[in-house]
Amino acid sequence: MINFLGAPVSYCGPMKRIVIATLALLLILPAVARSQPAAAVPSEPVLHRLDETTLTPREIDAEAERLMAKERVPGLALALIQDGQPVYVKAYGLGNVETKKPLTTDTVMYGASLTKMAFAYMVMQLVDDGIVKLDQPIIALLKKPLPEYPKYADLAGDPRWKSLILRMLLDHTPGFPNFAFINPNGKLDFKFDPGTRYAYSGEGINLLQFVLEEGLGLDVGKEMQRRVFDRFGMKRTSMTWRADFLPDLADGYDANGRREGHHQRGSVRAAGSMDTTINDYARFLAGFMRGEGISAASRAEMLRPQIAITSAHQFPTLEAKTNPANKEIGLSAGLGSVLFKGPYGPAFYKGGHDDWTDNIFVCVEAKKRCILLLSNSVRGETIYPALIKSVFGDSGAPWSWEYNPG
Repeated sequence: MINFLGAPVSYCGPMKRIVIATLALLLILPAVARSQPAAAVPSEPVLHRLDETTLTPREIDAEAERLMAKERVPGLALALIQDGQPVYVKAYGLGNVETKKPLTTDTVMYGASLTKMAFAYMVMQLVDDGIVKLDQPIIALLKKPLPEYPKYADLAGDPRWKSLILRMLLDHTPGFPNFAFINPNGKLDFKFDPGTRYAYSGEGINLLQFVLEEGLGLDVGKEMQRRVFDRFGMKRTSMTWRADFLPDLADGYDANGRREGHHQRGSVRAAGSMDTTINDYARFLAGFMRGEGISAASRAEMLRPQIAITSAHQFPTLEAKTNPANKEIGLSAGLGSVLFKGPYGPAFYKGGHDDWTDNIFVCVEAKKRCILLLSNSVRGETIYPALIKSVFGDSGAPWSWEYNPG
């Protein structure tokens, strides 16, 4: 018998048969390899601006890094949401400048007032469940008059607290300053009749938390965890400090680049105690755009204009100066966010900042798209308008109202 290499098999010893088989395999393998289809090369996601022009991740990265370098922003995290899904999530720069620790998409950052949007979403779940009603007076929920609680004793002698309803606390019309400590005497008071105008108020949001906890016995921290964070798999988000955040944590930087260590907040504050990551908050925002977790009616109520915003700027909150241009874009308060009409129709946004942090998201309803930006520097606001226009599109967001140049 002759094999296909021309060797008589019957005269081949065991070793020769092994050699022949090996040679045959070596001859066959290249042909087999040539017959296999080439391995697929992962393609970049197709990303769209609001005007439907496309851009690549490399273009986004280049613009983000250029603006960060220009304005000395140490760390930035970015997420784009299309059709109710995060399609691009990226972190740039440093979480800690001194140690050169990179910022990652799982780095825990201070959420600041982005907390308010997540809190409003949780409250609307309570509305859906029939636990509370938006137009319910707080006096009907509390066990005793509000001024009889030590925290709100400053309001004794002013009966206007009796007119407060839950809706006013969510849409920033309770009549309070942003926080009582802003007053020279540090006491809480009414600056105008509740429900008559918009004035951003963390005090109002925190009062709603107090009403839910004191009046209904709810634990707002646990409700947020169960109804929001667990729902969307936000594993590195909490209303209070967790020790497991420590290995990957962002410090904050003021306008001059001075570092402020991440505050380990030990108590829940609905106005802004949330720690989160770009991955986590993008999951929440995407879920909201999909309409998950709340009824269509409650979601629509969150995005319905509650009261027109006439002030020329967001801060100072009690500014008397008005701006007629607000009416042209329908600038108004929603529940948890600010509403406006841009080139692509109704849109909403929310910022969150302190002296060492600046965050913002902008969403356009008709396009089902959002951009989310978190920065561990207050200088983040110096690049947001340009960055959003470049990689997201011209949303028409009221930058002169949000960021007061004066």
